[in-house]
Amino acid sequence: MIKKIIQKTGIHFFLILISILSLFPFIWLISTALKGPEENIFAYPPIFIPKDITFNNFIGVWKQIPFLLYFFNSFIVAFFTVMLNLIFSSLAAYPLARMEFQGKKLIFSMVLSTIMIPFQAVMLPVYLIVLKLHLVDSYGMVNGYLGLILPFAVNAFGIFLMRQAYLSIPKEMEEAAFIDGCSVFNIWRKILIPMTAPSLAVLAIFTFIGSWGEFLWPGIVLTNKTLYTLPVGVNDLQGMFSANWRYIAAGSIISIIPIIIFFICMQKYFVSGQNEGAVKG
Repeated sequence: MIKKIIQKTGIHFFLILISILSLFPFIWLISTALKGPEENIFAYPPIFIPKDITFNNFIGVWKQIPFLLYFFNSFIVAFFTVMLNLIFSSLAAYPLARMEFQGKKLIFSMVLSTIMIPFQAVMLPVYLIVLKLHLVDSYGMVNGYLGLILPFAVNAFGIFLMRQAYLSIPKEMEEAAFIDGCSVFNIWRKILIPMTAPSLAVLAIFTFIGSWGEFLWPGIVLTNKTLYTLPVGVNDLQGMFSANWRYIAAGSIISIIPIIIFFICMQKYFVSGQNEGAVKG
């Protein structure tokens, strides 16, 4: 009994320590955003509690860059990226989970293999394709949005997650609906989609976080400041020879608030959705 208590205490202590270490950058970010210009933000050892807490950095960064415009751009890009991922991933996963056809396992293996390829490795050919299709902001606002959204409209992780969710649903339900005259598309839309809502929520959370925080691709594609997303807009605070790190920290905190709100709204589906997406033998 005592041995189990000691083991549980050790495990909890280890998990708390890991949590504190993972929160360290965020704590430093908040501390930097609340410090005045007279305090050294790079002091060693670091001072996390400011001597005089000030919110002037938040006010200053809000006045210095068009936050509402950047927020709107990020929202448009994230919203349509999430919606397209939910639609395309769930559609692509359906035949891989429920239909039998030649080369099914090979196709699924090829889809999974793309997870191992980082986006940086294919960024150049993707950029050339986007450029040839005129999906850059120099050809108009809509083209600029499409250039940010379409390269991330579907991903292998989403297909894998939805396939595993479909496999957890008994086939008898589909067979009963098919006998009643329901088409394949209606079976997918009216039966499978409602039953895999938790997995869709998990996919939405991961996609939203990835799209909202994406910096590299918008930083390369966008040239028009009116289409900047929040990460690119906040980075614009950094000049060529100097950077106001207090403003950057304040802007970063403001930019992650929507992610926290979105996660809180979807968290009740998160655990159940992860269980549905677990690997099924």
